[in-house]
Amino acid sequence: MSRKYGNKIMLREYKQDDLNNIMAWINDPETVKFLSDTFLYPQSKSQVQGFLDQAMSKDWKGFVISDRETGDYIGQIDYIKIDHKNRYGEIALVIGDPNNRSKGIGREAMELMINFGFEQLNLNRIELSCYDYNKRAIKLYKNLGFKEEGVRRKRRYYNNKYNDELKFSLLREEWKEINDDL
Repeated sequence: MSRKYGNKIMLREYKQDDLNNIMAWINDPETVKFLSDTFLYPQSKSQVQGFLDQAMSKDWKGFVISDRETGDYIGQIDYIKIDHKNRYGEIALVIGDPNNRSKGIGREAMELMINFGFEQLNLNRIELSCYDYNKRAIKLYKNLGFKEEGVRRKRRYYNNKYNDELKFSLLREEWKEINDDL
């Protein structure tokens, strides 16, 4: 897949050199509390290597979020599920280093990935989920035009209580209304 360029970031292919960067956040409880149970804490190096091997395959539809100038790892954004028949995909996003959060990097990565999904993968619908305590993500998704369409009640046990998982989606026609360049 070709690289995607934003103002501050580049979406690039996964490389073996990314293993240590992924290992740095994947065992950080403050980061993984926002992620799906795919990344249950703790993860061994061999488990992460298995994910990286899959992400480096030619069939993977995801990218490392990196600094535009240096290519240094910041996070990752992936279509974790694609249904070509029904033309929808599910996005997952993580900014690994807390120092890179709240700087517009997630928004820029999402915009590039949404455009990739609608323009190159020919999707009609993009969906995602997050937990109700991830206020920063909820605000981002709503600002991008995603609509909250469902709640999986008390789906995640975190911080000594059960929390809801929120489901969001964005349709091609909605994205076109917001962005005239499609």
